[in-house]
Amino acid sequence: MIVPMKKVAILVQSKEASGAIEKLRSLGVVHVEHQRPPEGRNITSIQDELALVKGAIRVLSEPEFLQQGLKSSRGPSDWKSTARHIVDLDSRLDQLQEYSLTLKNKISRWEAWGDFDPEVLRSLRQKNVYIRLYQIPLKELNNLPSAAIVKKISSIKEIVNCLVISREKLEVPFKEVALPQRGLQEMRSRFSKDSRTIKLIKEDIRKHTCYRKALIRTVDLLAQRQEFYEVLGGMGQSGELMYLSGYIPYDAAAALLERAKKEKWGVAINEPSPEDNVPTSIRNPRWVSIIGSVFKVMEIIPGYREVDISLWFLIFLSVFFGMLIGDAAYGAIFFILTLLAERKWGHKLGDKSPFILFYLLSCCAIIWGALSGTFFGQEWLSASVKPLIPALRSDKNVQGLCFLLGAFHLSVAHLWRAVIKLPSRIALGEIGWISILWGGFLLAKMLVLGDAFPAFGKWFFIAGIILVIFFTSQSRNILKGIGAGLASLALNLVNSFTDIVSYVRLFAVGLATVAVADAFNKMALEIGYNSILTGVATSLILILGHALNILLGPMSILVHGVRLNVLEFCNHVGVKWSGFAYRPLREKSR
Repeated sequence: MIVPMKKVAILVQSKEASGAIEKLRSLGVVHVEHQRPPEGRNITSIQDELALVKGAIRVLSEPEFLQQGLKSSRGPSDWKSTARHIVDLDSRLDQLQEYSLTLKNKISRWEAWGDFDPEVLRSLRQKNVYIRLYQIPLKELNNLPSAAIVKKISSIKEIVNCLVISREKLEVPFKEVALPQRGLQEMRSRFSKDSRTIKLIKEDIRKHTCYRKALIRTVDLLAQRQEFYEVLGGMGQSGELMYLSGYIPYDAAAALLERAKKEKWGVAINEPSPEDNVPTSIRNPRWVSIIGSVFKVMEIIPGYREVDISLWFLIFLSVFFGMLIGDAAYGAIFFILTLLAERKWGHKLGDKSPFILFYLLSCCAIIWGALSGTFFGQEWLSASVKPLIPALRSDKNVQGLCFLLGAFHLSVAHLWRAVIKLPSRIALGEIGWISILWGGFLLAKMLVLGDAFPAFGKWFFIAGIILVIFFTSQSRNILKGIGAGLASLALNLVNSFTDIVSYVRLFAVGLATVAVADAFNKMALEIGYNSILTGVATSLILILGHALNILLGPMSILVHGVRLNVLEFCNHVGVKWSGFAYRPLREKSR
């Protein structure tokens, strides 16, 4: 659920402002709302330091340094000079690598001309000896001025690299090749020297990888200092008094009042007004909170005055996962992969909810596969693997189930809105939309599956339309209320039907997953295991084919399973994901 918040204002003397912030940080409950844009020399300085340290961490985190670097958690004696040294090394490395690449291309280009000193050719021009470089088609060599001496150096296909020597500057009908700045031998020497320098710089950077963890901790400390000075700089001031405002959970008010009484602060605690931009804090039972990892990955959070859909998101995502993956064997593989991932990385994560969530989703895929008798493809082992519910082998039945899920899922959204609006009469408008949804369900079955439309089905539409028209608006003006209802009906009637039909994607994607698996099975079995070669080929087809299907599975969940919750369901329940997270001023580390 979304935790109710209180708005607080805290008044302190100017000389005690820093100490008050420290004490509020130790309390860890106040989400601060700045009274003015925070600015100052301290903030600018810390931002520069953060940029420096993050730059050093970025360098040390590159694979070629991280994999071969020293392993240690000790910190440098002077983190600032160490970070600056690392960043400078990286800047120098980039310059050398870029120049070396250019030099390498030049060497490759001039190797066909051989080694010579460009300065000698330039000096000869002062003595009226012109030696110029040209690339001339072989058939055009005889068309050069007779006063010129032509010396062939090399040729590439029909193009000749040659010198044109003359006592005066002749007009040659070809573009002259500009002389390089240095000779080939000098370029090779410079390239070799730069390569050795690049190697030394990389070794120096690797020696500093032992400071990476310490620098990451330094980022946390600097971020904490930055937060402190931003809160201090964002406080309002009136004479000798300074004040800050923010938000706290409703159940933290007593602790704040107790601290304020002890420190002799002035405190006011009120309900947020409709104009206040209140942060969102979500608390759920532990078994529901596992879905929070999905919200974190997507970086979405409901607004404070919206609703928390965590429970329904978890329930329906689990169902959708089972239907979209649609294979017991794939579900078992996901379960095993999750188990291996937890053993390898679980000790590094304080939050185990992502692993628990994937265990749950994997079990849902296993259950659906067992119910439909799908194991590495629908027809694979069909003689020995029997479905627990044979009806799920029928495409028509599964499509009907998708429409039923859609109608139920969206009905939950409108029923939820109706409960929120009680005891207002406009709750009846939401009941009207539920009636329209079930009429749409029957219409979808008729249009898509060919089922007969029942006689009572029209009453779903009639009753729903009447309720929506007359009970959408709270306006006491009957005409305005009816106008609002008609507008809502015009905007959302067709969408309600298409939203139900969109749930058929669960069937389509699940069928595609099974069809791809089945296609690879048939391809492999056609080759067979008649020899070692055919056995290897068959095994490779099976492994690569099913591996591809397993990799595409999570993408289908993101595109379809998450979409049905985040878009279709949330559009009907009224969640716009307009919120931002409650982040209290808190002491994170020392």
